[in-house]
Amino acid sequence: MKKKKQESVWAYPRPPRVEAYPGLIEIHHHGEVLAKSNRAFRVLETSHPPVFYIPQADIMMEMLQKTAKTSMCEFKGMAHYYDLVTASERIESLTWGYENPRPGFESIKDHLAFYPSKVEACYVDGEKVQAQEGDFYGGWITSNLKGPFKGGPGTWGW
Repeated sequence: MKKKKQESVWAYPRPPRVEAYPGLIEIHHHGEVLAKSNRAFRVLETSHPPVFYIPQADIMMEMLQKTAKTSMCEFKGMAHYYDLVTASERIESLTWGYENPRPGFESIKDHLAFYPSKVEACYVDGEKVQAQEGDFYGGWITSNLKGPFKGGPGTWGW
């Protein structure tokens, strides 16, 4: 695994920016590879670890069930959520995505983001990520990121 350039989340823009991510993104849970892609996008926003959006074509969509839950992002628009459903478990709101993203975020249409705290492991280029604190933002923390991160200690309760 090659060493990545150090990034400060405080240098990320506001409003957020979406950019193609050329590396490998993987989601694993109970021995299954739920998603594997080298065609993901990441959204960068001041004080947040990146959130990775994976094309639905690279996700085991048959294991996901769309729910009635929605939320609104002032930048990306209306998010829709999916539960992971297997014979032995249901993980509520594991993923979310934007069916009709707002201008500037069209590239994440038909892509889903995963909460890394709700699955066994998420990887960026083979590195297991740490989940951003709390289950609101869904950021992926890797060793090359410098915080503090919104939602974590030292961020004044955000």
